[in-house]
Amino acid sequence: MSTSRTLLLSLRPRFADAILSGTKTVELRRRPVNAHPETPIILYASSPAMAIVGTARLRDVQTLDPPEAWRLYQDRLGLSRPEFDAYLAGNDRAHLLRLHRVCTLDEPLSLRRLREEGRFQPPQSFRYLAESDPYTLRTLIPATSARRVSVTPGQ
Repeated sequence: MSTSRTLLLSLRPRFADAILSGTKTVELRRRPVNAHPETPIILYASSPAMAIVGTARLRDVQTLDPPEAWRLYQDRLGLSRPEFDAYLAGNDRAHLLRLHRVCTLDEPLSLRRLREEGRFQPPQSFRYLAESDPYTLRTLIPATSARRVSVTPGQ
């Protein structure tokens, strides 16, 4: 797998949990995300979890005005209308990542463990995986659409 196009997405733990449970299928971003359909995505749950918790694939990215984004996806965003409005305040576009093929790791990969394997800095919002990232991350996306992914300690 080429790591140059694997997206590392940082999420609040509640949103990561909602994606893994299937109740959230659309991730909202203030900034554009330049990615193609089927781009592999690694899901990082930020503090207090601070761990890689799963993977997904990008169905597509849509950019819409906020009222249209809310109308189309309100039941798949995992947030309330006041949260939606506050997050997009000052933005005239909503960038929507529609996710599918979500997989849950059997055991989260903690930030501490990743840093034991090498240099690793989780993104504030998102970034693409780099060759310098830990090996475990660079080989995490499965070729199949299984619902759970096992990670062997010490890989």
